[in-house]
Amino acid sequence: MVTILSLWMPIVLSAVAVFVVSSLIHMVMTYHQTDFKGLPDEARAMDALRPLAIPPGEYIMPFAKSNEERRSPEFAAKVKQGPIAFLNFLPGGSFGMGPALAQWFGYTLVVGIVVAYLLSRFLDPGASYLEVFRFAGTVAFAAYAMALWQNSIWYKRSWSTTLKSTFDGLVYALVTAGIFGWRWPA
Repeated sequence: MVTILSLWMPIVLSAVAVFVVSSLIHMVMTYHQTDFKGLPDEARAMDALRPLAIPPGEYIMPFAKSNEERRSPEFAAKVKQGPIAFLNFLPGGSFGMGPALAQWFGYTLVVGIVVAYLLSRFLDPGASYLEVFRFAGTVAFAAYAMALWQNSIWYKRSWSTTLKSTFDGLVYALVTAGIFGWRWPA
C-alpha cells in the first residue's frame, strides 16, 4: 500500500512545477492578454462608481431579493432595459500579487494532496509510469480545469477565456501527471 506521506516528494515537486509553469504561461505567453476588456469610458465609469463606496464583493445587476421579485414586471423591465452585469469589486489601493500567488501555491499543494490521496487508494507500489500518469493526469485535470466551465455557463464569462484556462489546466495536469509517474514508489 502507498501512503500519502510516501508521496510528499511528488506533491511538493508538482506544486512547484505547476507554479513555475503557470507563471511562465501568464508572464511569457500572450494568449491571456485578451481575457478582459476595458470599459469604453473607464474614467467616467470609475468616477460614477467611486462615490457609491461599494464594499468589496460580488454583485449582480439588476438584483432581485426573492423569486417573487424576480417574477415581477418591474424586475422584467429592469432586465429588458439593461445593462445586466456581474461585478467583482476589490478594495482600492495597490493590487499586490503576493497574497494571490501564495493562495495559488497553496491550491497547487492541495491539488497534489488530492491526487496523492486518490492514487494511494487505487494504485499499488510499482504501478507503471503510464498507469500513474493517466490516473494522476485525469484527477489533476478535473481539479485545475473542470470547474472553470461553470463561470461561462452561469456567469457568461467568455468561452474563449474559459477554454484558454482549460488548456492551462491541461498543461498543469500533464506536469502533475509526469511528476507523479516519475516519483511513484517502486
